[in-house]
Amino acid sequence: MNQFDVITFGEAMAMFMADEKGPLHEVNHYTRGLAGAETNVAIGLARLGLHSGWASKVGNDSFGKFIIQRLKEEHVNIDHVLVDEIHPTGFQVKSKVAEGDPEVQYFRKGSAASHMSVNDLQEDYFLKARHLHMTGIPLALSSETREFAKHALNIMKSNNRSVTFDPNLRPSLWQSSEEMVKETNKIAFQTDIFLPGKSEGEILTGYKAPEDIASYYLDKGVKLVIIKLGEEGAYYKTASDEGKINGCKVEQIIDTVGAGDGFAVGVISGLLNNTSIPEAVRRGNAIGALAVQSPGDNDGYPTSHQLEKYMKNHLQGVK
Repeated sequence: MNQFDVITFGEAMAMFMADEKGPLHEVNHYTRGLAGAETNVAIGLARLGLHSGWASKVGNDSFGKFIIQRLKEEHVNIDHVLVDEIHPTGFQVKSKVAEGDPEVQYFRKGSAASHMSVNDLQEDYFLKARHLHMTGIPLALSSETREFAKHALNIMKSNNRSVTFDPNLRPSLWQSSEEMVKETNKIAFQTDIFLPGKSEGEILTGYKAPEDIASYYLDKGVKLVIIKLGEEGAYYKTASDEGKINGCKVEQIIDTVGAGDGFAVGVISGLLNNTSIPEAVRRGNAIGALAVQSPGDNDGYPTSHQLEKYMKNHLQGVK
């Protein structure tokens, strides 16, 4: 019997969110939070009642201790979180905006997580899960974390576990856009469910239409492609079915960071609970909408009851 529903891995950082609007160098006061695409997903799934685990490395410092503490509070399993005595935990600083995308500055080069290698990977831990969620960020952090990611994927696929992959493109972390496209696609082709944003799909395939982007990956063996369309919702396609699910109307967008991870939480939780693909996408749209209405990366992620209530009130008649 599987101990976990979902395992994920990557880098978490301490995050300092500006308390006032304006350029970061003029901000005097910040609120501390937790950042990291994969921790966002693990936390979101745990809030919905699924058993999630997160694998990584943190430094033996206050930021590392904070990350471990926060994940414990969110009931995310951290048995595969190693403490690095040499390298530090990364952190980031994020501006406050009236709406849209905030400015984010990273201080993560040479971090403990970027030194996570294949030698650190505990195969038994991963095989306790029925599903693996990956993002493209570990592929970009270092050659070590890229090999870790490839090995984790191979372990799960060879043991008949399902895999979702959100490319989460971070061009600034890569040597070149060509390398980013090549390495990201190499992983994408091996996964079951691929979750790019529309602009990411354009970068990775050269196609503009969601239908063409999806077909590109289906032809490579991916079973399901779901393309995030922002406020418009999402488009999905399999070998035998396709459709567009409209998004939820949001009155005020406070912070867009974490919306894509929230979308992944909705899709993964839905599919693991055997909902239909359209229903899983609706869940993703709903959590994404909740996410953009909160300042922290994962502050808006709901419990099962909150999600059910929100979908009932905001998705009546949404197709």
